[in-house]
Amino acid sequence: MKIAVLDRDGVINEDRADFVKSADEWIPLPGSLEAIARLYRAGWKIVIASNQSGIGRGLFNMEALNQMHAKMHQELTMLGGQVDAIFICPHTPDEGCTCRKPLPGMFHDILRRYEVDPSQVLAVGDSLRDIQAATAAGLKTWLVETGNGLKTKNDPDLPPDTQIRPSLADIVNEWLKET
Repeated sequence: MKIAVLDRDGVINEDRADFVKSADEWIPLPGSLEAIARLYRAGWKIVIASNQSGIGRGLFNMEALNQMHAKMHQELTMLGGQVDAIFICPHTPDEGCTCRKPLPGMFHDILRRYEVDPSQVLAVGDSLRDIQAATAAGLKTWLVETGNGLKTKNDPDLPPDTQIRPSLADIVNEWLKET
């Protein structure tokens, strides 16, 4: 089983400094949904792992988040793709949970659900915390230059074995060439 764990904001859709709070504000990045659809059609399981502290901050609720994800699912379906699961952390940074990236709790939950060796799972993020969480769980990491990626790629704390590509579509192109 091939599994890709993707961050959401900045990897799949546009990120916003004031949080993506509604389905209207959820705007896919060019080529991202097509890339996910290609992975799905090639037999991959696609899982999203996303900090969503806007819920804990009271900026939006689960109904609004579900509407964002329904929009994403609908657009993916039209392209012949789908996401297998979405894992979120709704907590604020000061709540001290273990699921909020950069801690690996969400990734451990994903690994338990799929009963898979972490070294066989590929993770994509745009922020240092995405890469740190995936690395701590033993996943192979890829950084996109979309979202916060351009800033992140120069961070001295970025794990040295992290692969860097301009977009999710570029990463997927590489993954599909290898299979």
